[in-house]
Parts: sequence; C-alpha cells; structure tokens
Amino acid sequence: MEWLAIILSIIAVGFMFRFFSTTKKVLKLGQPAPEFKLRDQFGKMHALADFQGKWLALYFYPKDDTPGCTKQACAFRDSLQQLTELGAEVIGVSVDDTNSHAEFAQKFHLQFPLLADTTAETAARYYSLINLGIIKFARRNTFLIDPHGKIARMYLSASAAHNSSAVIADLKQLQAI
Repeated sequence: MEWLAIILSIIAVGFMFRFFSTTKKVLKLGQPAPEFKLRDQFGKMHALADFQGKWLALYFYPKDDTPGCTKQACAFRDSLQQLTELGAEVIGVSVDDTNSHAEFAQKFHLQFPLLADTTAETAARYYSLINLGIIKFARRNTFLIDPHGKIARMYLSASAAHNSSAVIADLKQLQAI
C-alpha cells in the first residue's frame, strides 16, 4: 500500500507541475492572430477574416454562467457602446456549446457573439486551453486584434472585473499613436 501512495504522490506532483507551470507558450505581439471559424449562440458562423478593418476584442473564458465569467461578460456588455465607438467588436469564446451560449446570452442580455469552440482547437491555437484530459476549458485570456489581423495586446489571466476597461484604455492609447 505504501508504494501505491508514493506512485499517486508522484503522479499528483507531475500533474500540478504541468498545470501550474509558468513556462506556458504564448503568442507574440505583432504576429498574425490565429484564424478561427466558429458558430455563435444563434448558429451563425464567424471567422477572423470577418473582422478585417476593425479592432477585435477576442476573449476566452472558462464556463458560461459562472461567477467570474458572468462578471467579465457583463462588463463587456456594459462597455459595448464605448468599444463600438472606438471601432472595436467583442467576441467571447469558450468550449461550451451553442445552446449553453444562447441561454447565457439571453439571461444576461449579452449583445455580442459567444463562439462555441467545442473541439477546443481555437483555444489551443491561442494557447488559452487548459486540458485535463476528459475535461477541457479555456483560460481567461483576451487578445486585442488590430484592423490588420495582428495581435496588438494580450491580457493573460485577465481580470474578470477590469478586462473590458483595460481593453478600452489600450484601444485609446493605440489609436492615439
């Protein structure tokens, strides 16, 4: 029995090292944003190319209708007019399906697309996927993509409460240049 406890401890330490490792891959500022083509809560397909010529706040979040994700989505909802005035669009992405997104969007009156990355491929391309084997979910990362499709800013482990205001501040700064 003692050997079983030792083996389980080694597995647990290895898992924790992998999950909490600080040597995560990230995208680089100025590089082209990875392409995506996903359906929103209404079944409409959206691709990165659809936003050519516009700023895009693409935010990944773990799970519909959870406290942090609701706070983040509602903050983007409340900032949507200001973001639109700055020429930006907002899209949320999680691995939840379109039905879950539809319920979440309706419950909180979200007026922007929530994309269903059910295969988790888009989250992986943006290095925003936590993969625990059978369970997968997105990291709370946001990417501000410029009108040319390049990554202008990244908000890794973004604050649910302050993510939208940080995006607005950076948009103003980038557009003033």
